[in-house]
Order: sequence, then structure tokens, then C-alpha cells
Amino acid sequence: MNGLELSERFYTDCVKPMLSEQFLDILPYLAVGLFGSGSECFGFDDGVSTDHDFEPGVCILLPDESVVDRQTAFRLERAYYKLPKEFLGFHRSAIAPVGGARHGVLRTAEVFQDKVGSPDGVLTVQQWLTVPEHALAEATNGRLFFDGYGEVTRIREGLARYPEDVRRKKLAGHLLLMAQAGQYNYRRCLAHGETGAAQLAVHEFVQHTMAAAFLLNNVYEPYYKWSFRAMRALPKLSLLAETAEYLLSTDNEPSLAESKYDMIEDTAADVIDELQAQGLTKAICGDLEKHAYSVNDSIADGDIRNLHILAAV
Repeated sequence: MNGLELSERFYTDCVKPMLSEQFLDILPYLAVGLFGSGSECFGFDDGVSTDHDFEPGVCILLPDESVVDRQTAFRLERAYYKLPKEFLGFHRSAIAPVGGARHGVLRTAEVFQDKVGSPDGVLTVQQWLTVPEHALAEATNGRLFFDGYGEVTRIREGLARYPEDVRRKKLAGHLLLMAQAGQYNYRRCLAHGETGAAQLAVHEFVQHTMAAAFLLNNVYEPYYKWSFRAMRALPKLSLLAETAEYLLSTDNEPSLAESKYDMIEDTAADVIDELQAQGLTKAICGDLEKHAYSVNDSIADGDIRNLHILAAV
């Protein structure tokens, strides 16, 4: 049983009856689910994940104090923490993990202010360009089991994907950095005898390739330690995860360097094919830099288009 399944069982067997019996008057204003930080919120948890911050629990989200007052919220907190300390063989911790509470009674506005810098989830263009992508992923992952008020659903739907012009701006920047690191600097570093620098170029190429792949799928990239896991599940370009892992995990001796460069060019070709399939570029060539500027030129909003091409990466 993974963490999301455990959380939903805990909600069904323990939390839902408690809310129905003790808080029926405010039930229409509550949302209950599990999302945020932690591998279980993405469905990525496994046997290793249970060594810390893994327990039966849910987030009970409340609107502001004008709807559910502080005293009622306090009573709800006490009722939640009185629920069984063990459930299906898993213990509930009395200590909040590093970084703050992941479960329990939380104000909706505080949750989204903490995650994306906006209490109602409405972001300015500047925020869309600069909020860390993994934070957007954590604001929209997981699952809601109940949302009587609809507020949390509305916020999460509004944050579910980048506005198209923002997606294109970010994509253009990552494509340009792919070109610089992989198609240009990798070979030059090797020619200078700088194998360490060459591996840094590979790292940059892989990092920006993965970012581009998520953007081409219109899906947020999670925190870096889950990027490969998430990339393998993407509908498009998922096979690039295997190539990226090989590029990162091999050295740059002459016997491998040329084949690695060929893999970089093959990766670029796959990305270009997808750009063309989505109508994002008018360039007809294998040079990712030209495609980067073509994607940038396709941005409808002039203010976003005229920002530096790397403004969003």
C-alpha cells in the first residue's frame, strides 16, 4: 500500500467519521486530501520511504477565519490528533517533520502562500516566471478526497499548468542552454583536455533536457531527486531518461566521448521533432539554439517575448 492509498484509507476509516460526528456544521467548508512535499504525494514512495516522515495522515484545509473561526479550528486540531496513533501497522508521529507540518489542520491561504507565494493561487506573470517548478508540482500533486467548499479544487486547477506564453518562455531558455552545453561546449571542453568541465557540460545538458521534456508534456518537473522517476512516466520523450542517465553516469574518456556526443545530438533531434510536432518552432535545422529563438518568437505576449530569453530559467 503506497502513501496515497494509506492516506485515503485513513480518511475513510478515521477522519471522515470524526468530521461527520463532531464537525457537521463546518463540513461544507472543508477540504481533505494529501498533497505537497514527500514522495508519497507523487506516488513515488517505496520501502525506503518509510524511514522518515511517512505516516497515516491527511491535510484538512480550512478557509479564512471569517468562515471557520480560530476556536473551531483549534477544536478540530485537537480532534484530529486524538485519532488512532496507529493505523494499518503504521504509527502517526507527534513531531512535525523538518520544514513544517505536512498533515493536520491547515489554513488554505497559508498552504498556498507557503507553496507558491499567493494565498489564493492567483499568480502574476513575474511569479509564474520565477516560482520554483517543484513548488508548483507540490501545490498540485496528490489527491483531494473531499472538497465541500470547492476553494482548494479551484486553486489547484488554476495552478495545474503554466500559461502558454510562460511555458514557451521557459522552454526557449532551456533549449538555448541545451544547445550551449551539449551541442557546443561539451566537445570544446574535451578539446581543451578539461574532462571535468566536459562532465559539467553534460550535467547542464541533461538538466535542461529534462526540463524541456517536462515542458513539452505540459507537466511540472518535481524536486530533482524525483525527476528521473517522473520523466520515465511521461507520455512523450520518456525514453530520454535512459539516455540522460547514461550521459551522467559515464566518464569522458576518448573511447566514450564521441558516442556520448552522438547521443547528445540524437537527444536534440528527438526534442526538435517534438517541438515541430507541437508547432512550437519554425526553424528547420538541427541547431537547438535556432529553435530556442524560434520558440521565443512565437510568444504572443510582447512583454514576455521581449524579456531576455533566459529570464525564466
